[in-house]
Amino acid sequence: MRDRPPLTARLWYDAAFLSSFTAFTFGFSFRRAGWANLPRRGPVLVVSNHQSVIDPLVVGLGCRRYLSFLARSTLFRVPGFGRLIHSLGAVPIDRSMGKDGIQNVLDALGAGRAVLMFPEGERTRTGEVQPLKPGVSLLIKRVTCPIVPVGVAGCFEAWSRFRRLPRVAPLVSEPQPGTVAVSVGAPIDPRRYAGRPRDGVVADLHRELVAQHAAAEQLRRK
Repeated sequence: MRDRPPLTARLWYDAAFLSSFTAFTFGFSFRRAGWANLPRRGPVLVVSNHQSVIDPLVVGLGCRRYLSFLARSTLFRVPGFGRLIHSLGAVPIDRSMGKDGIQNVLDALGAGRAVLMFPEGERTRTGEVQPLKPGVSLLIKRVTCPIVPVGVAGCFEAWSRFRRLPRVAPLVSEPQPGTVAVSVGAPIDPRRYAGRPRDGVVADLHRELVAQHAAAEQLRRK
């Protein structure tokens, strides 16, 4: 079972990680917790709240694995950007979590990869964890690997969907609103959701994300 991308992809990912870690640490006072909670080997479904376009980077900085993140299938057709996210291991999916998208995720997990998804389906409009897409339960109930909940905080203040440019929070200055943090929770055994109704699965996962978002909020430099 393959859980590592090709060498060239790893080198590109590592370079992006190191440059992003430096930029976010000094530019957004980045902090992280729960790094050791993510299994080192085998398939993992990583689920996170969604505050900003920078969330995939922030979650990636908080995890000790090469992550394949879900991206809208239309983004793969954007010149240049499509090739960029493909090179970083992105997995195409539609917002409605349709059959093809779910199969793409299951295929990536079947290859032993760690896959990142944002079950809210879009960036929050308030900073809080929004309701999850109902179709998420269809995927969760088919997953047989650990599910790791992650919370990001500060990304909404740093670069929400309503801001054209990011709001930096330099480490060398007094704490600013744009400080960023990520909290990685303990893995969830997928058998926890066996036989549970769709609403119960979605509600439980939502509670996990709310808890990790709160933990990340407490972690932020203020």
